[in-house]
Amino acid sequence: MGIHRIGLVVPSSNVTVETEMPALLGQHADAQFSFHSSRMRMQAVSPEQLRAMNAQRERCILELGDAGVDAVLYACLVALMSVGPGEHQRVEGLVAEQLATGGSEAAVRSSAGALIEALRALGARRIALVTPYLRPLAEQVVAYIEAEGIQVHDWRALEVADNTEVGCIPGERVMDAARSLDLQGVDALVISACVQMPSLPLVQAAEDEFGLPVLSAATAGAYSLLRALDLPVDIPGAGSLLRADAPAAARQ
Repeated sequence: MGIHRIGLVVPSSNVTVETEMPALLGQHADAQFSFHSSRMRMQAVSPEQLRAMNAQRERCILELGDAGVDAVLYACLVALMSVGPGEHQRVEGLVAEQLATGGSEAAVRSSAGALIEALRALGARRIALVTPYLRPLAEQVVAYIEAEGIQVHDWRALEVADNTEVGCIPGERVMDAARSLDLQGVDALVISACVQMPSLPLVQAAEDEFGLPVLSAATAGAYSLLRALDLPVDIPGAGSLLRADAPAAARQ
């Protein structure tokens, strides 16, 4: 069994995606993975720091190209969604072009694009979501998703600006925000629209409690990476999204 090398482009103050992604993909029955990160400097989740962070992308891609990765995930959702509609397609294209110039055929995905891909895979047209962001950035995330043809029926912004603090938001605070949402007629709940806000232990529990598909930026990223690598999507205990290819009896 070969090892699939996953390259992660992450903000320098992020720690959660490098914990949750190995935890998710490490449960895959048919594949093994290694994880290799390159970091872009960012401490506060503000428009100015997000722009400065995005400007470091090319260096990060050069570093990951040197590692011979099989797939790259640009792991900062708000960094792309705050730029404007369609930004994930533009950036994924630029990253793929840069990698190809260096002779790499690595698949390229982003957390922003992965969330849209996952919602479409679930057939979700009307959703609710929880974000850690300050309200103006959260509004940009909502607008980005709606520009992709998915209605955001209700949402919450926890308004945490310091990115290190985002990585320490207690699960109960996230669940309280989720419980305050109007979920009437909603097709899916995004319990964390941010790869830095910890949520992996909440996804299955929330899906069981609310009785609808629950996903996070991390589970969406795992789904997208598995699809990009043409691997079965069958990871237990992390929501129905990641059981897409499980035998029907195992999804019950």
